[in-house]
Amino acid sequence: MDVLTGTGLAASAGLNAYVPLLVLGLLDRFTQAVDLGPGSAWLSETWVLVLLAVLLAVEVVADKVPVVDSLNDLLQTFVRPTSGGIVFGSAATAQTAGGGTAADPAALLSSPAWVPVAVGVVVALVVHVTKTVSRPAANTLTAGAAAPVASTVEDVSAVTLSLVAVFLPLLVVVVLAAVAVLLFLLYRRLRRGRRPGPAPGRPRGGTAQRPR
Repeated sequence: MDVLTGTGLAASAGLNAYVPLLVLGLLDRFTQAVDLGPGSAWLSETWVLVLLAVLLAVEVVADKVPVVDSLNDLLQTFVRPTSGGIVFGSAATAQTAGGGTAADPAALLSSPAWVPVAVGVVVALVVHVTKTVSRPAANTLTAGAAAPVASTVEDVSAVTLSLVAVFLPLLVVVVLAAVAVLLFLLYRRLRRGRRPGPAPGRPRGGTAQRPR
């Protein structure tokens, strides 16, 4: 359960660095669903929550503007994997509604304590690179129309993944697969929508005949 929770949170961080951090912090601060423990309790501090909320607002706006979204992705190359490492490491030692408490962080996967953090970095980095590479291509094919639509889907997916990872970790794999399929279908539909139709006065099946 700890691994599934950490994977879902890290994947969410690959889409949006601040969503899983804010979700963990808010749930720890205001509910009994998450107990981060002393090692990660700083996530629920007031100043941290306010800072994360401001950064999230900036990210949500910037990611919906063509060109700006690609620049933002470049800046997030270090932020998102770092966030993934933090949330995976926190999940390894936290008590959540959908899982248990790792009595010894070093026991996770029978590895040293840094391993969960490294795994979270890798998971978030893979998702981030996929997003960073696909977004410019989608923007080019759709003349920028893909940016706000894809960004909204990614934001909703990040929130969903974070909540599922905490409350229903067994569904993390299903949600990850659904998000991948949804984004693929979205990009394909946007690409088809931008394909030019046949020129006026020219038949679809061949070249127009010049009158004699």
